[in-house]
Amino acid sequence: MSSQQVSNAENGAVYTTSTGAPVAEPYAAQRVGSLGPLLLQDFHHLDLLAHFDRERIPERVVHAKGAGAHGYFETTYDLSDITSCKLFTSVGKKVRATVRFSTVGGESGSADTARDPRGFAIKLKTEDGILDWVFNNTPVFFIRDPAKFPHFIHTQKRNPQTHLKDPDMFWDYLSQNPESAHQVMILFSDRGTPDGYHNMHGYSSHTFKLVKDDGSFVYAQIHVRVDGGFKTLDSATATRLSGEQPDYGTQSLFETIEAGKFPSWTVYVQTMTPEQAEEFRYNVLDLTKVWSHKDYPLRPVGKLVLNENPQNYFAEIEQAAFSPSHTIPYFEPSADPVLQSRLFSYSDTHRHRLGVNYNQLPVNAPLVPVVNFQRDGFMAFNNQGSRPNYQSSIAPLTYIRNKATLTGNAGSDNERIAKHETWVGGAFLDLSEVTELDFEQPRALYQKVMGDVDRDHLVSNIASSLGGVKNAEIKARSLAYFACVDQSLSDRIAAAIGCATVKPLQVKPASEAVPFRARLSV
Repeated sequence: MSSQQVSNAENGAVYTTSTGAPVAEPYAAQRVGSLGPLLLQDFHHLDLLAHFDRERIPERVVHAKGAGAHGYFETTYDLSDITSCKLFTSVGKKVRATVRFSTVGGESGSADTARDPRGFAIKLKTEDGILDWVFNNTPVFFIRDPAKFPHFIHTQKRNPQTHLKDPDMFWDYLSQNPESAHQVMILFSDRGTPDGYHNMHGYSSHTFKLVKDDGSFVYAQIHVRVDGGFKTLDSATATRLSGEQPDYGTQSLFETIEAGKFPSWTVYVQTMTPEQAEEFRYNVLDLTKVWSHKDYPLRPVGKLVLNENPQNYFAEIEQAAFSPSHTIPYFEPSADPVLQSRLFSYSDTHRHRLGVNYNQLPVNAPLVPVVNFQRDGFMAFNNQGSRPNYQSSIAPLTYIRNKATLTGNAGSDNERIAKHETWVGGAFLDLSEVTELDFEQPRALYQKVMGDVDRDHLVSNIASSLGGVKNAEIKARSLAYFACVDQSLSDRIAAAIGCATVKPLQVKPASEAVPFRARLSV
């Protein structure tokens, strides 16, 4: 029992019905005589059962298992040279934050220590509305084509016939989509099993835009780096904890904050100009790639601190609704197609899980008054009173345009932006095929970043999963997938699972991708 629960138990609360009427005996039910059937007039008992039958809402299709807390974000550096976003231009500004961490593929009762990416969702309540950062604990993702996402998630779930997790499904999908190699290498390293939710970094993965009043912008990726460095578990420890304490991450987060050891992260922004994007070796919209810290250094912007546990998990964390479409002026999405797809999908799932008025729930409600023409629907408890629900000439609403949205104010930047948007439109084609470019970064991760112990763990972890595949063709194709990264890596995995060695998959050379990109930037 937490200290808050002990305190609450001493406040002399009187037990009532859901309508506030006091009840003499919580466990009693009205009967006909001492042994007769129950009475329909017993509102307390029938309301208790009816609510019990309905007290579960649909769990998230992904990120079902999670934990969270509250705190604040404080701006510590001024970014006014690259954006007009007030949150990032006022040093010392503090805004309330709610954070939800999660695993991705497991159900709500699954283990916190599963080998899985982790969600890192941050809700910031600013003077200009809600800004949601719906991040992961890895800087890249498995795919860059939104049409693949539902299929990919299905392969991480249960087989429709056996209702079991299926390594054949998992590796069949990955080996057919080799752009996933970078994320897979991270997932099967020790970073695939963080030591608790509060000991990991968070990354936007997607590219966003930071915009100024004159219409100019820079591409931006956000890095939320845990102070003190990220911590991981080896596979044996993670497996042991999944049986002994499946809620390890949830418990350690709560107890750390309860003890007054508030987790904190330094928030950085990594930026690229449109001109740099056109010359970038990779596609700026490709979330399977990272940006070099040497070429595009991290720039600190603020501090994230979690210093308050929820009083009620369901109300404050399970009902927290995060979406990348929840943005504020001058912080905008890029044309990244997976991000564009998420802009719809996340809000749509909240309408399904929580109802059309999910943003009226206290944990999701903005600090500023909501003024619009939306009315009614389930649970509309902030229905804007007598205000007209259309643009009335009697009581008209005012509205504010950002200068950046007015073409006339962009001045000489118009031609530059138009040229770049033409390039971005053509660059979409660059995301549709796999080339040798897709293996450069995972190869560098294996050959240059990982040490001998890391490589040993990677081989062991992959072999433990791939060894469970029954289909020989999927095994061979998966080994060819890793051979594209490094032949010795593939050969070591083959030896570990008792398979013959294979040659790399045949993909286009990097040289064929560069002229294509150059033509787009002309």
